Amino acid sequence: MRFSLNVDHIATLRNARGEVQPDPITFALMAEQFGVDGIVVHLREDRRHINERDVRLLRELVTTKLDLEMAAVDDIIEIACDVQPDLATIVPEKRQELTTEGGLNVIDNIKQIKNAIIRLHENDIPVSLFIEPDLNQIDAAAEINADIIEIHTGHFANAISEEDIYDELEKIRVAAKHAKKLGLGVNAGHGLDYLNMKEFIAIREIDEVSIGHAVIARAVFVGLEQAVKEMRAIISLK
Repeated sequence: MRFSLNVDHIATLRNARGEVQPDPITFALMAEQFGVDGIVVHLREDRRHINERDVRLLRELVTTKLDLEMAAVDDIIEIACDVQPDLATIVPEKRQELTTEGGLNVIDNIKQIKNAIIRLHENDIPVSLFIEPDLNQIDAAAEINADIIEIHTGHFANAISEEDIYDELEKIRVAAKHAKKLGLGVNAGHGLDYLNMKEFIAIREIDEVSIGHAVIARAVFVGLEQAVKEMRAIISLK
């Protein structure tokens, strides 16, 4: 299981003062040195954290994998086609949300998402769709030629009772197996941390996890190198 680090919240901290520190680019490059398999950033329409300059600098400097999360809107698609990330992950986006609240509704927005995939594929950019562990949504993703799905793990991460945790894990496991049968790559992310990852790694069909907030929060206390090594150690238990 690969481990990619989302560095959006380093940009959030930078932007809180309207200055230049801490620098998400430096943070991303350090994370690569400490063993992450890729860097994830979300270029939102309102540019609330990562901005276009960040994305372009990361494209020049990241040597592992750059995953650009984005809405399926024309101006962001144009930037992606110009920047050429290693992966474009299409996500739903609301201006008022603190963080992404759920998966794409591929079925109800199939034409828009299909057109975005076509444009990105024309520029040789693989596409992932961030969706719920829903078999119908996975079928729709395969139908419009997505390369990968990223399963939204927020409901699992927020589950409290053992029964709910098991139920959410089972949904993800079934969804991942179904996606694999359709020839899709399977990533996962949202709310994964140092505790729930110990249960999550049992799902063998997951190729990669995207984790941000938990690792950055841990790095505040122990430093980035130790935070990455601790997460890597958990993932290596798979």
